[in-house]
Amino acid sequence: MSRRISICAVMFVGAVLLSVTTQGRAQQQDPTKRPAEVIKEDADNTKVNRRESSRGEATADKQREKPADRMVSQRIRRAVTRNPELSSYARNVKIVTQDGTVTLKGPVRSEKERNAIEAIAVQMAGKDRVTNEIQIAPEKN
Repeated sequence: MSRRISICAVMFVGAVLLSVTTQGRAQQQDPTKRPAEVIKEDADNTKVNRRESSRGEATADKQREKPADRMVSQRIRRAVTRNPELSSYARNVKIVTQDGTVTLKGPVRSEKERNAIEAIAVQMAGKDRVTNEIQIAPEKN
């Protein structure tokens, strides 16, 4: 019986080690994934979120549950987060779709990022259906 337990224990440890090794290799091969310690930005928009919700503006919690609205927001979010040239701030802009109209909000680091996100949204939703309220907030020194 103890020999059977020992064999099971060895097999379990081997499986765990194989799993950890495989995960490490997958992360090394994907250049778009960066380790947490490399990201130095703090993309905390808590103050802005409170201000916007108190004024009754379009916020993420007002996202419509219509499948078409959700799909548009998801497609835009996916394209934004996969763009390696955008900062953490830019990847975290608010994307709210209501009745087919997309509202973009939040801070980004540059006009280039603002324009890139707007271009993605226009491509997904159409030119007349995007309201760009993104603000440029340069890094604090």
